[in-house]
Amino acid sequence: MTAIDIESCKEWIGRSSEDVDIVTPRLLDEYRVTFDPFLADLPELEVPLGFHWCLSPLLAPMHELGPDGHPAKGSFLPPVPLPRRMWAGGTVDYHGELRPGDHVRRRLTIAGIDLKHGRSGPLCFVGVRIDYLTERGLAISDLQNIVYREAPSKEQGAASPATAGEAVVPPDVLEHGWTVTPTPTMLFRYSAVTFNGHRVHYDHPYATGGEGYPGLLVHGPMQATLMLNLAAATRRSVPRRFTCRGLAPLAAGQVFHVRLQPAAQSLRCFTQAEGGPIAMEGEAVW
Repeated sequence: MTAIDIESCKEWIGRSSEDVDIVTPRLLDEYRVTFDPFLADLPELEVPLGFHWCLSPLLAPMHELGPDGHPAKGSFLPPVPLPRRMWAGGTVDYHGELRPGDHVRRRLTIAGIDLKHGRSGPLCFVGVRIDYLTERGLAISDLQNIVYREAPSKEQGAASPATAGEAVVPPDVLEHGWTVTPTPTMLFRYSAVTFNGHRVHYDHPYATGGEGYPGLLVHGPMQATLMLNLAAATRRSVPRRFTCRGLAPLAAGQVFHVRLQPAAQSLRCFTQAEGGPIAMEGEAVW
């Protein structure tokens, strides 16, 4: 088992980085054709929901990438000595809006680091707060949770490293929803529009043999984008807050469903492959 000096990692808390990006017509078009027809069509929305995840990706030259395709740890993100990285979810708060042509300042801050132990070994959670600011002020704040895990053992092989049991969608979920077939091309397009180099989304031998997954993985933010847009389309308005949490990996080629469950002032959201456990759960609050 990997030894983790969590106190040294916690020295990264408070570190920040800032970049500026532009909401360009090309980037908007690339985003729309990747998700069409799964975007909320609301009169007040000039920029589709979830688009902020395309802005100001962390950039690194090829020689500064880690073996998984991400920028190597130890620059902005702490040097957690665990090889597998997953986007575990987070919380998005809408304070304003993005508009075409906006110059968006994206400010990242390491908000917290926590070490836990799961069924497969140590889990190191890194919280990153991301603020998106335009000339009109704060538009979106996003607290992302990134989890680092051990490499799969030989005994695990390509077993699914799910973090939850075989949960199923509650029976009173709304019938209204979307059915999505995440092809490798769709995953490639989303990786391209977000400049996400993580090899689990496009390199099948690496995803299965290197990280022990059952196939190419559907991006966490892609699932979150679908849940967020379905919720907004159903209520015909942008939620004030959206939270989500990854529970199990979702592989490309598996048809999966995006479903909702009503609550008093919110909609609970789920993604789930046919016959499989809940992959991601979330909640949109108005």
